[in-house]
Formats: sequence, C-alpha cells, structure tokens
Amino acid sequence: MEKKIPVTVLSGYLGSGKTTLLNHLLNNRDGLKIAVIVNDMSEINIDADLVEKGGHFSRVDENLVEMSNGCICCTLREDLLIEVEKIAKAGDVDYIVIESTGISEPVPVAQTFSYIDEELGIDLTRFCRLDTMVTVVDAYRFWHDYESGDRLLDRKQAVGEEDERNLADLLIDQIEFCDVLLLNKCDMVTEEQLNALTKVVRTVQPDAEIIPTTFSEIDPEKIINTHRFNFEKASQSAGWLQELMAGPEAHTPETEEYGIQSFVYKRRLPFHSQRFYDWIGRMPTSIVRAKGISWCATRNDLALLLSQAGPSVSIELVSYWVAALPKEQKDRTIMQNPDVLNDWDVEYGDRMTKLVFIGVELDKETITKELDECLVTPEEADMEWSEMEDPFNWEVKSYQ
Repeated sequence: MEKKIPVTVLSGYLGSGKTTLLNHLLNNRDGLKIAVIVNDMSEINIDADLVEKGGHFSRVDENLVEMSNGCICCTLREDLLIEVEKIAKAGDVDYIVIESTGISEPVPVAQTFSYIDEELGIDLTRFCRLDTMVTVVDAYRFWHDYESGDRLLDRKQAVGEEDERNLADLLIDQIEFCDVLLLNKCDMVTEEQLNALTKVVRTVQPDAEIIPTTFSEIDPEKIINTHRFNFEKASQSAGWLQELMAGPEAHTPETEEYGIQSFVYKRRLPFHSQRFYDWIGRMPTSIVRAKGISWCATRNDLALLLSQAGPSVSIELVSYWVAALPKEQKDRTIMQNPDVLNDWDVEYGDRMTKLVFIGVELDKETITKELDECLVTPEEADMEWSEMEDPFNWEVKSYQ
C-alpha cells in the first residue's frame, strides 16, 4: 500500500485571508512538493491567479487546479473528487492544499475525503488522508458580518437563486468544524477586542487550536502534517453540542472575564407553539449561538431543531420522537439505540426540550423565565393540543 497523500483544507469567509495564507505556505514549504486546488465562485478564478503570482508557482512542474463558477461543497463536489484522484494517482506530489471558496461549508468538503462515492466509483480514502481542517476568521470584520443579518443572496454570493443561507450561519459553520482556527488581521483590532473575540470563538469551538495572525503569517507546521483531523471528533467539536452532552461540567470559568457564558435549558413540558415562536422572533441579541431540540404542543409527534446564529434563526423538523412511532418501529429503534431509555419519561417518553445558549453577558435567569412562560400552562395541558394556535406551516405525513 502506497503512502497516503495528506490534505489540508482552508476555509473562511471572503476576504478573511485564505489566499494570503496559501501564498505564505507556498513561500515557506521547505522543499515540500504541494499540489494546490483553488476554488473560487467567479467564472474567472481570481484566487488562482493570485496564488500563481504570489506563491512563485509554476504550472509546468507543479499542480495548480482551478475550480471556478461553483462551490466544492455542493455544485463542484464531483469535480473535486475527480481532480484529487487524478493528482493522487499521478503520484508526484507530497501534499495537497485545497482553498475552499469563501461561501463553502467545511463539513461536505471533509466528507468528500471520508466516504466512498458509489456513483463515481471514487474512494479518496485509498489515496489521501485528511490531515487538517483550517478556518481563517477576519478578526476585524467578524462582528460586522455576523450581525449584518445578510443572506448570501443579498451579497450576490449565493450558489443559485435557491441558496437561502444566512451569512451568520455560514460563519458559525466554518468555526464549528475545524482543527486549527486563525484569527487573522489582528493588527486591525485592539488587544481587548481580540481577547473578547477569542473567548467567544473558543466557546463556539472548544477543541481547535486558535492562533492569532497578521497577514496570515503562521508556522507551516501548525497546519501541514499535523495529523489532527478525525471526522468523528470534528463532528462533535461544536461548543453547543459539547455543552448539550456534558451539561454544567462543560463550563470554562476563564470565559467569565469577558462575559461569555453558556447554559442548557431543559424542560419536560412542551412549549405553547405560538408563544415560543413569538419568543424566537425577539430572542435577546446577547445570544451568539443557540441550538437544540424543542418540543412544541401542536407538533407533539415531532422533534423540532432550533438553530440560531446572530440575526439568523430557524426552526425546522428534525425527526419523529421515538415515543410517537408505531409500537413495532419504536421497539426496533429502542433495541438499536438503548441509550434512548436513559432519559425516558413514563408519560412522555423521549419528548423534551433541550436547548444550548452561548452568548456575551447572558441573562440566564431572564431567558429561562421567558422560556418557562412559553411552556403550556396546567389549563392548556388539559386542552386538545392540535387545536391550539400553530405558527408552523409544514405539511407532515403522519406515521399513523
């Protein structure tokens, strides 16, 4: 078996400094023969041109693959598979570095290197190993972009008209799934601003190595051949998920200095759907990130996923509660996942609300009180829940 080619993926929103980082790597590679794949959304690949000029890159004796007019996490994913396999089979490089487009989500890119593509018959795990997922954050513009409320469509950066993604969601996705996180442009913020942002990022992403940089200058060994990437670990590295699994033990006291807190809200009563929906619309701005499962009375059989990043808030169907399944399917599900019974209620089964809140100067007592006021009252608990006000417009085919 030939040695697998290690791969580093660079993610980060537009203008954060990914291309500058790539050029820095190419200028300080210590004889390493690197193949570069640059993904840019424009038809003319500007980033590839910058890399070629700034990185002293020669098309003749090295690999520079330009992937334009699409995003490697979706529309160009097949092209990425084909190009990486081609580079790997040629066998004349030591390393592959991929610069994702600024609107790319890192998870689908990582999956490309973690699973066999049955349709194309390509298994990159035979040739490559994903070494490091790097996210570059613009320390100067982060809060401006995060709090803007803009959609990618508003900024003419979407992948087609149907791309409804919000910029804040994208920024959080890129932070939550990485091994190394560069807080770049540190020369443009004060030490206090940098410290506060670092603490917020650390709470959102507890596992990554966070490195402050200027002009993306970094020791290449920090992101090349680190052997840091593990898909299962990376999938569970988000701060909200760790908080949800660990509860109060997940708190890190050093964040208190900058007013960054997190807590889990857990209840065994359903929300009055309309009151909860109204609260979501006026969620306190101190909440940086909220995510988790909600139980709403009018959708008693369905677990609802609440996801918030800055001004972007969504609530959507995620699954049926196990307790709501037909008996045969419920028994089979419990047999396959016995851990479900660890938190099983005699009356309600696995139905519950479990939400994580991460934020700056969070008023836990007020948020908890407001959410408690959204729960069904004793009088409402005796009513027919399906006849209550329902703000959700999903049409769901019932199991029954």
